[in-house]
Amino acid sequence: MKKKTEILLELWIEARTRFSNQLENITSEDLRKKLGECPNSGGFLIRHIGDVELLFAKNVFGDNTVKVTAKTVIDKKDTGEWTDLEALKNYVTESFEKLKSIVEKQTDEDWEMTISTKEFGSKTKAEAFGRIVSHTTYHAGQLAIINKYGL
Repeated sequence: MKKKTEILLELWIEARTRFSNQLENITSEDLRKKLGECPNSGGFLIRHIGDVELLFAKNVFGDNTVKVTAKTVIDKKDTGEWTDLEALKNYVTESFEKLKSIVEKQTDEDWEMTISTKEFGSKTKAEAFGRIVSHTTYHAGQLAIINKYGL
């Protein structure tokens, strides 16, 4: 029988393919695309996903080796600086690996532990993990629409 950590990791990794599969075909030109008056570009969304994954590794799961300046969260808007495709791909590869590494260390009991953050209050680690799964897939959907219809 699989442990909670194995099951939750499988769920997250599969859900994250809605994002990671897009990275295979994205171009530098796609990074600047936006939808009409929509404030966020494709590049911003990619960086934002990485920022939030690193914040989760650090603040939800307690990985004190993570150093993150979550500019997309701090700025709360697209500053137009997220245009280096290779750097963005490297960033989200690192964020994935950091979060995966700390999640793999969780015990069944850890998932029931309550944590508190200013962003979403008190939740069990399992509930908080649901937030990162839905966060990434939500923005992956936005990225897909921007890449398909954006200018």
